[in-house]
Amino acid sequence: MATLTSVNVGLPRDVEWNQRTVYTGAWKHPVTGPRMVRRLNVDGDGQGDLGGHGGENRAVLVYQLESYRHWAQVFDRNDLLPGLLGENLTVDGLPDDEVCIGDRYRIGQAVFEVTQPRVTCYRAGMRIGEPRMAALLVSHGRPGFYCRVITEGEVEAGQEIVKISSGPEQVSVAEVDALLYLPGHPRDALERALRIPALSPGWQASLRSLAEQAGNPAGSAGNVGLTTAATSPPPAWTGFRPLRVSAVHDESHHVRSVSLADPDGAPLPKWLPGQSITLRLYPGPNGAPLVRNYSLSNQPESAEYRISVKREPHGLASGHIHGHVHPGDLLDVAAPRGTFFLTDTATPLILLSAGVGATPVLSMLHWLAATHSERPLWWLHGARNGEEHPFAEETSNLLNQLPGSHSHIFYSRPAPTDRRGIDFTELGRLSRDAIGGLGLPKDADAYLCGPSAFMDELSSGLAAYGLDPSRVHSELFGAAAALTPGIAATSVPPHQPVGSPGPGPEVQFARSGLSASWGPPSTSLLEFAETCDVPTRWSCRTGVCHNCETALLSGTVHYDPDPLEPPAEGNILICCSWPTEEVVLDL
Repeated sequence: MATLTSVNVGLPRDVEWNQRTVYTGAWKHPVTGPRMVRRLNVDGDGQGDLGGHGGENRAVLVYQLESYRHWAQVFDRNDLLPGLLGENLTVDGLPDDEVCIGDRYRIGQAVFEVTQPRVTCYRAGMRIGEPRMAALLVSHGRPGFYCRVITEGEVEAGQEIVKISSGPEQVSVAEVDALLYLPGHPRDALERALRIPALSPGWQASLRSLAEQAGNPAGSAGNVGLTTAATSPPPAWTGFRPLRVSAVHDESHHVRSVSLADPDGAPLPKWLPGQSITLRLYPGPNGAPLVRNYSLSNQPESAEYRISVKREPHGLASGHIHGHVHPGDLLDVAAPRGTFFLTDTATPLILLSAGVGATPVLSMLHWLAATHSERPLWWLHGARNGEEHPFAEETSNLLNQLPGSHSHIFYSRPAPTDRRGIDFTELGRLSRDAIGGLGLPKDADAYLCGPSAFMDELSSGLAAYGLDPSRVHSELFGAAAALTPGIAATSVPPHQPVGSPGPGPEVQFARSGLSASWGPPSTSLLEFAETCDVPTRWSCRTGVCHNCETALLSGTVHYDPDPLEPPAEGNILICCSWPTEEVVLDL
């Protein structure tokens, strides 16, 4: 007979950790007497990070006395008390390898339904004083589990736990946890789990991605259930290779295209429409190299690569390309990469861009024309005027090859020579307000690229218009937004680490435009990036969740600890790796 041995609650509070402040509800303590359990949590309890914890499907966290006994032996400790791992209900019984997703239990007046395993989170390790805890919970098969509250009511320590129904498919908590976080992901087991209605939506989405991946052996070998960074195919080559500039062409007053070819004349590897390459430039004879990402703007079946670069007023890299790159030059180039690429479906398609942001969606347009696509297509582009409208003739010719395509060109400040109805179709900005009058299909996939403010406005505008947000894809030229659960994001620009340069190899952060020498006190590339205020994304910090998965453009790393599952080929997990030579990261 299973028994409820402790009810634990705690309201979120600020906790100092690694010279930062974490807002967390992980500090819970046992309470005496009956306690009301409601739809979202237990009275007196709360969650600090509602993105990773809490909500209807994660209202109550359950952990077992037997698992505490296990950790007491592993860590040789005698101070592991109920509530220490952040659970609301500490139970005697209900092991993770026997409790199944969808099982229902009655405790006192309340009825609970098991929805998912515990989320892998660094705060469990922070609370127990063991940084590896997120990985150990998974590798030892003892994660604990979340429940939704079916019937609200009072519960009290000492009450019997009565199983009142079994979930379909009989997939245990430990099995579902391993399906997502450990290597293997057998498709039949994934499909069994996906047939369980009680499985939380987040886990359903992750396991569905893995099941689709298992049905496409030619796709990525990474864990697409954990991160979109794993969806990109492996790079065609490692590191940088020299490519010859075959042509240079001005597309507008401020945009110049550079075509790149193999020095020996061989066709370059193919890429997916929307992907980008990375250039390593040397603007001065003794200066540090500049590493920059540029979207490919030509047809993905071409034998050459073409990038199109806007000259920025104070841009060192763009200034070098516009002023000093000529046909015949050799440039260092890393292979095409990126998760922003066109998927091959039959759904309607909306391609939106502003200014030089047209480059990745132009590659998509080339692909659609070359394959004689029959997908309904809307091409939306915003520019100031005709002088600053790159690829105008090129896009017009491509759209003419796609019968039934729709084009809306917005000029915010047309010149007297710009002709409405010929050079542009709409006066004003391509904006959120303009979307509603264009007759866009609401079942479309949308791909957009441009300045960050433009993408934020258009993404929210498309969602408000009625598009599914999961089908709105955007490409960033710069660093991605940080994910620092429980810790307030900072707006400090990337910079050199404080103090003397480290003794280790150079670490280049391509999207942040920063290069720094590796060294203590950092023990991982994640910690090193944080000392430089380079935006990062992470959650477990021990090689489990893959939120930190990042493209390694060149160089090699060492892992300590080893991740539970390797990242996709060409990527690394920065939370548990450090450089063994000079590295270039797509951060």
